[in-house]
Amino acid sequence: MSSSDIFIGETIGTAILILLGGGVCAAVTLKASKARNAGWLAIAFGWGFAVLTAVYTSAPLSGAHLNPAVTLAIAIKDNDWGNVPTYFAGQLLGAMIGAALVWVAYYGQFHAHLTDREIVGGPGAQSTTAKAVEAQEKGAGPVLGVFSTGPEIRHAVQNLLTEVIGTVVLVLAILTQGLNDSGKGLGALGALITALVVVSIGLSLGGPTGYAINPARDLGPRIVHALLPLPNKGGSDWGYAWIPVAGPLIGGAIAAGIYNVAFA
Repeated sequence: MSSSDIFIGETIGTAILILLGGGVCAAVTLKASKARNAGWLAIAFGWGFAVLTAVYTSAPLSGAHLNPAVTLAIAIKDNDWGNVPTYFAGQLLGAMIGAALVWVAYYGQFHAHLTDREIVGGPGAQSTTAKAVEAQEKGAGPVLGVFSTGPEIRHAVQNLLTEVIGTVVLVLAILTQGLNDSGKGLGALGALITALVVVSIGLSLGGPTGYAINPARDLGPRIVHALLPLPNKGGSDWGYAWIPVAGPLIGGAIAAGIYNVAFA
């Protein structure tokens, strides 16, 4: 794989991942969406199918890492760091493009949601829920969850460990079951395995933090949220943003260490 193939493949694949994954969050969250309040099952399966689609699309070009934690783990496993910056750059750019496309696709719903006094407050609004008030105080705007993750209970150690644990499960499954014959990326069967693992993580471990398990998936859309001209969008919660970046990277490194000790 050339550097240009890797960059293009990771950009396209991660954009599709975030478009479909962020799209299901928008569908479930936003006012005037037909899928509003569809629930956690819809989100978990939506993200799983997003992974499946993104991997099948980008695997021929880049091996479909789509996640800096996966790239880091494969680099540790193979002791090959040459293309790591290219993978990271494509993943972050793709995540930002995907998040921007979610905004385009749901433009009217974002406007309806963020101008609803029941949701964002204002003159004549009824009192907001305690959770919404707490989120605003912590810097998380009313639609930030469409773009990036946030904890239900803010406890830095627990939140970090939750992301580490979830990422270890994801990356260890990829390293042991999901890689193609070259060991550099996901194969056809690996895509299905990975998608099902993502659904499982969402259902079992997603409750505390929203399961970023992917630094680019969280950081890229959070940057887009900060930049977009959304009315009443609130803060981007940068105080929390380090956790869904550090946690998955730590988890990826741990998974690679486990693989090298137990499976290699």
